Amino acid sequence: MTQTEMGTKRVFICGSALRGQPGHDNLGGAKFVRAAKTRSDYRLHAAQNGWHPAIYPVTENGIAIPGEVYELSLEQFDQLVASEPPHMYAADVVLEDGEVLTAFLYPQELVAQYNWPDISDYGGWAAYQASQHS
Repeated sequence: MTQTEMGTKRVFICGSALRGQPGHDNLGGAKFVRAAKTRSDYRLHAAQNGWHPAIYPVTENGIAIPGEVYELSLEQFDQLVASEPPHMYAADVVLEDGEVLTAFLYPQELVAQYNWPDISDYGGWAAYQASQHS
């Protein structure tokens, strides 16, 4: 039986909905499953003056993005989708252990167009946010 058939969806969260971040309530009380990292196939940028992360896949010079896995009801997932910033889209990401989950990515073309800062070396979104407010 698939997750969708069970009425749940596992999602990789790596930005403003992480525990301790201002958008955590957007998960609507979803069940925390575990901490995790992606494979080293992504880059991370601070979009719109650091309002939210912009993650996209790359074929070289990627990093493993730290985050959290949550189990959401389909209703919670729909609410999360509705709360995401413009241009973010749900897509598969591959975790270090090979598990494939849904995450919210951002078009690389828009990151380049707006020249948003690459924060891939900060150690994740929460670490970047902490560095900005210290």
